[in-house]
Amino acid sequence: MAAHTRWTRLLEILGNQGQIDVLDAAEQLGCSAATVRRDLDELARQNLLTRTRGGAVVSTVAYDLPLRYKAARRADEKQRIAKAAAELIPTGSTVGLNGGTTTSEVARELALRPEPSGGGVALTVVTNAINIANELAVRPQVKIVVTGGVARPNSYELVGPLVDSVLRTLALDYTILGVDAVHARFGAATHDESEAGANRALAECAGTVVVVADSSKLGRRAFAQVCETSAVSVLVTDRDAPEDVVEEFTGLGIDVLRV
Repeated sequence: MAAHTRWTRLLEILGNQGQIDVLDAAEQLGCSAATVRRDLDELARQNLLTRTRGGAVVSTVAYDLPLRYKAARRADEKQRIAKAAAELIPTGSTVGLNGGTTTSEVARELALRPEPSGGGVALTVVTNAINIANELAVRPQVKIVVTGGVARPNSYELVGPLVDSVLRTLALDYTILGVDAVHARFGAATHDESEAGANRALAECAGTVVVVADSSKLGRRAFAQVCETSAVSVLVTDRDAPEDVVEEFTGLGIDVLRV
């Protein structure tokens, strides 16, 4: 097996389990433990994971795994969060969605919204995520507006000045943001500055900003700020969110939903 293929498989294991054991990985990949150790050392050098004795874990510093590696992590929590977030959006609303695994789940929940009794559009969705646009485009009850921009392969998000030029002319009722980190002092953030800029534009043209983030992202910081904490109206997270962290957000006037 080529080195690049092994690295991809190792990152898939990391994405699914959040940690890697050298001996287990060697058995799954059909190679020696020494080879796995060298591969993990190389991936750690690239800041894609953190080495531990006997294996590796998800990195504690800001890094950006491709979206396909993140999809299975905390999947149950993300589905519950997505369902609760979608229920916040009244029929007839205009809602912005950025890219990410949790917002992709939100999009799937919104796609279940029935057509109004008199016909027509149940929701208007504005997104910079081409995978979300692709999933919703076949839903006749959902009007899709895509921002334009340059596609980023890791997240399927469109970024760059074209995003701003479209969004500055629009007014959204809600924006639902998936983020890599959300901190009471430092706000919502992501690992890539170009994604942060596009997501910030989605937040700035919305009347209500809803952040969807599982508990592993709470109280953490990432490289590029999307918006300040004061811009967030609702935080939807899972029931494992620590009480003290939740109290920090509620103390700032943010409505925190734990599902």
